[in-house]
Amino acid sequence: MSATYAATSRSREEPQGNEEASAVLHLGEFQDVDALTHSEAALVINALVAKRKNDRKNVNETEILQKTTDYLEHFARFRRKENVEAVERLLTAQKGLAKFERAQLGSLCCDEAEEAKTLIPSLQDKITDEELQVLLDDINKLMGYGN
Repeated sequence: MSATYAATSRSREEPQGNEEASAVLHLGEFQDVDALTHSEAALVINALVAKRKNDRKNVNETEILQKTTDYLEHFARFRRKENVEAVERLLTAQKGLAKFERAQLGSLCCDEAEEAKTLIPSLQDKITDEELQVLLDDINKLMGYGN
């Protein structure tokens, strides 16, 4: 006589997409979705928190919100709104790049074109090293202006 036992855990649902950011971007449903740099995300989150504090006077920040804020504070390369907007204008002018690639460039702030193409392989055939280097130099100049 064999005994049948109930499953001790729930079955895990298979991932829906096949997203991959390699030499060819496969972002699935996120392909044409706007992407933010860490600096842009920090501005949005900080504005939201400030508005909540202003509206309610007593904001109960969740642990996730606090961890997100800490992460963005640490990794956001630009703090001043003017610099974040200037970087966004530089990146938006690069029409051949995907929104995801532009956000990555604005977050990583690579020094060299080779480094950027290593970290973001999908850039390889989209922009020349010379054009990319000019873009990176322009972005990095903004890091020196009061960040």
